[in-house]
Amino acid sequence: MPKGDEASSTQTEQGSAQPQQLGENVKTYEEIPEGHPVVTVEMENGKSFKMELYPEYAPQTVANFVALAEEGFYDGIGFHRVVEGFMAQGGDPEGTGMGGSESNIVGEFASNGFVQNTLSHTRGVVSMARSGHPDSASSQFFICYDDATFLDGDYAAFGKVTEGMETVDEFLKIERTANTMGEAATPVEPIVMKSVTVKR
Repeated sequence: MPKGDEASSTQTEQGSAQPQQLGENVKTYEEIPEGHPVVTVEMENGKSFKMELYPEYAPQTVANFVALAEEGFYDGIGFHRVVEGFMAQGGDPEGTGMGGSESNIVGEFASNGFVQNTLSHTRGVVSMARSGHPDSASSQFFICYDDATFLDGDYAAFGKVTEGMETVDEFLKIERTANTMGEAATPVEPIVMKSVTVKR
């Protein structure tokens, strides 16, 4: 599946949260996790944070994230894009913004006909990165540093950091170089998730 770099939408000028990949090979999950799964992310530096996932807003998105986490997909993968005042983006096995998991998932947001997802992109909210194609998200996700409500309705928000947001904030302390969009966003030292586990 062809994949490219991070941003190419109307949100580019505001710093869109997008890898480029085509909306092909869309996977559908029959089993949706019940309740609010809690994800614990242990970082290589020994710090951690927890995210609560909300299938009532984005059931396929949550099912996909849980499945990837439970198979160990995210273990050893880092955050490749960290933008002050916007978000931290990770989940790309290539670490470039061009990679992802084998399958894409349907885009569960209003502009793609999924009006039940009213979860707003506020500080700490977790959402899926994608390309311009609505059904192109796979494994890359981002965590909002500040309110980014201009993404509402166009990206599948599906959870929120409930503990350890200070760990995510500390990503900003690492020196970053400019990416292809001119953002000071590429960490010079890897920010790696040692393990990502789920408690259902």
